[in-house]
Amino acid sequence: MKLVFAGTPEVAVPALDALIASGRHEVAAVVTRPDAQAGRGRRMVASPVAERAAEAGIEVLKPAKPKDPEFLERLREIAPDCCPVVAYGALLPRVALDIPAHGWVNLHFSLLPAWRGAAPVQHAIMAGDEITGASTFLIEEGLDSGPVYGTVTEEIRPTDTSGDLLTRLAFAGSGLLAATMDGIEDGTLKAVPQPADGVTLAPKVNVEDAHIDWSAPSLRVDRVVRGCTPAPGAWTTFRGERLKLVQVQPVPGRDDLAPGEIAAGKNNVYVGTGSYAVELLWVQAQGKKPMRAADWARGVRIAEGERVGA
Repeated sequence: MKLVFAGTPEVAVPALDALIASGRHEVAAVVTRPDAQAGRGRRMVASPVAERAAEAGIEVLKPAKPKDPEFLERLREIAPDCCPVVAYGALLPRVALDIPAHGWVNLHFSLLPAWRGAAPVQHAIMAGDEITGASTFLIEEGLDSGPVYGTVTEEIRPTDTSGDLLTRLAFAGSGLLAATMDGIEDGTLKAVPQPADGVTLAPKVNVEDAHIDWSAPSLRVDRVVRGCTPAPGAWTTFRGERLKLVQVQPVPGRDDLAPGEIAAGKNNVYVGTGSYAVELLWVQAQGKKPMRAADWARGVRIAEGERVGA
């Protein structure tokens, strides 16, 4: 088939690579978000997908909005058979959805209908799910509600951050997306409607969602930290300044600390929660680089009875 691939961040690159390498389909063009400011110099930078496409000599389309007439006209000129999508980052209007004969097929990082929305991996970790995966589905105008072509499953490991899990799903999902394109082309794969039961939503995780509630149980604190790493970054406050929590570890049985109370030893830093304590392993103070929590504690000289989040 002739394909137009739509995607923007680094997590979409493995799928683009898989389609380029398959040799079975032609990636005629790539659709991605416009260049954006990045870094301390705030210079304009192309998306990771745009950079990879340029390296491969593939035409790159960067519409401000996918309803722009110029973009729609160019898409009609290319006349793709199908448009595979991975984390493109913009809503597709009906006029665009109708152009390819086989529609737009999205690779979504959950086992649909669970965790429809922008942050499925973060929500799966924060909810304590043990299994997640990726799904390919035909895009409709509803939120991730279209019929599903196929899935792959992935175990959520006890120490997984959303970054760890998303990286594994990006590579597992790239094979799924390529196989889905093959099945659509040869007619062996049909999309199956999603069940009405089991729908959960995964809206974007914002900075306030990443604010640690120390009255919550330690398992919840750990899940929020892992789910919000690397972005937006779990955080609390200490002496009036924000303290980012990079890695923590529940300590079953230690229940002598009040929620938010800190106990710092020579090599360990513990904080009380609504159940038993967590050990702070890595933290990042405001304006500093990430460091081991024990080094941070020695530097700030924590007093007995001091708290975070106060």
